[in-house]
Formats: sequence, structure tokens, C-alpha cells
Amino acid sequence: MKQLNEISAEQDAMQSVVGLTDVFEGLASMRIAQIKDQVLSSEQFFNELWSIYSLVRLGKQFSYGRQESDAVQDKELFITITAEGGFSGDIDQKLIDWMLSFYNPDKQDLIIIGHHGAIQLAQAGVDFKRYFKLPLHDNNINVEPLIDQVKQYKSTTVFYQAYVTLMVQDIKKIELRKAIVQASHKSSDNVISEENYIFEPSPQVVASHLESTMMQITLTQTILDSKLAQYASRFRSMRTASERANEMMRDLRLEYSRTRRHIADERLKEVINGLVKAGGTL
Repeated sequence: MKQLNEISAEQDAMQSVVGLTDVFEGLASMRIAQIKDQVLSSEQFFNELWSIYSLVRLGKQFSYGRQESDAVQDKELFITITAEGGFSGDIDQKLIDWMLSFYNPDKQDLIIIGHHGAIQLAQAGVDFKRYFKLPLHDNNINVEPLIDQVKQYKSTTVFYQAYVTLMVQDIKKIELRKAIVQASHKSSDNVISEENYIFEPSPQVVASHLESTMMQITLTQTILDSKLAQYASRFRSMRTASERANEMMRDLRLEYSRTRRHIADERLKEVINGLVKAGGTL
């Protein structure tokens, strides 16, 4: 049977676990609220850009902001967004496994975002073209390096974790061009053209700039959505850990009480036995 000081030390350690999990749970909840507000503002800005872009009708499809002289590889680009650390539960592994079910190195190049996903791919023996750290901050995310890569490919598919609810996260994939085109259904008959507007330096450059900007917003929103899911997964993990720690605290308190009673009973037995022996010598 454990000593009282051993049980007491375990209680102190478990109380520290409860406190830490509560802190991390609160931080995750706070970050979720902040990112939600940022995503909403980003969506509003995207709609404003789209309303302008949809009026600049140049008789061409969405071209990822490329210039006519830019070379394009015949491969498709896969971008997979994972967590930077290993506190996101098993959702990263599910995302990697799902992405690999579509992946063919002869047809796709792979870019991984997040250290956790890079480690999992390395362990699986899967090569990737580029690795980017998941941005630590949620504001002013620089996706220019990603945009430079996207422009080199005929199409891009993004695999990411999606926030559904605080306790439910999912894994999704989007084809970047379709995601941008479907992001807004606004249309107008007021066409912006060289007949009624002056473009500097040219309509093509203006349209390309708008396409690049909308790609930046879409990729940023995808990264933020993935971070939302990661924070929610972390919140769920911390909630589960806190509940288990509290259960163990209750068990330890019960064990402490039983041990004290056992010690008290043993001492009482010793006293009674001592009295009996003493009475026997009279």
C-alpha cells in the first residue's frame, strides 16, 4: 500500500496537470474566437475584390495571376496544411493518409506546411518539394512564397483541417481556382473595360494583380481554417485530459482517505493488542 506522502505528492502533481490543461483550454478557446473574427473580415474584403474582378472581363479564365510569358509545369501541386507541433490529436495523421491516397509523385508535386506533417511524411518515406512552417501569428500571414509556387503549376489542390464545431473537426480538400471562383456569386452588368476606364499599366496586369490578391486571401483563409481546427482539436484534447486528471484526483482522494483509515485502524489494533497483553500480565 502507498504511503500517505506518496499519495499526497501524486495529488499535487495531478492538481498541476488540471491547472495546466485548464490554462491551455482557455487559450485555445480565446484563439478560436479571435481567428473567427479575422476570417469574417477577410471574407468581406474578398467579396469586395471579387465584385471588382468580376467586372474586369478580359475574355479569359482565372489564370492564378500569371503573366502570358510565365512557364507552367504540366504537374498538379498539392499543398497540405498540418500543425506545427504534436498537440493536435490524430487529425494530422488522418489528413496525411487521406492526401497520400490521391498523391502520385509522377503527376503531383507536394508542399507541406507544418513541422508535424513534415515529420510524418519523412517517417513514411514520402518526399516533398518544399516545407514551410505554419505561421505562429494569425495576423498578416505572408503567403507570397506559396503564391510563387502556385503560379508554376497548371492547378493546385489544398488539403487542410476544417473547423466544424468546437468538438468536431474534419479534413477537406479544395481545388484553388474553383474555390476562388465559387467564393462569390456576385455579378453585375456594369462591365469595367478600356472603353470607360483607364488601366495602368494594362487590363491584363490589373486582372493578374486581383487574381494574386484573391489567391492570397483564399490561402490565408485556408490556413486560418486549419488553425481553427487545430485549436479546437487542442481544446478537445485538453478538455479530455482535464476530465481524466479530475477523475484521477477523485481516485487519489479516495485512496488517501482509505489509507488514513487503514493506518488509523492499524494503530488502534496495536493499542488494543498492547492493552490485552498488558492486562494478561496482571
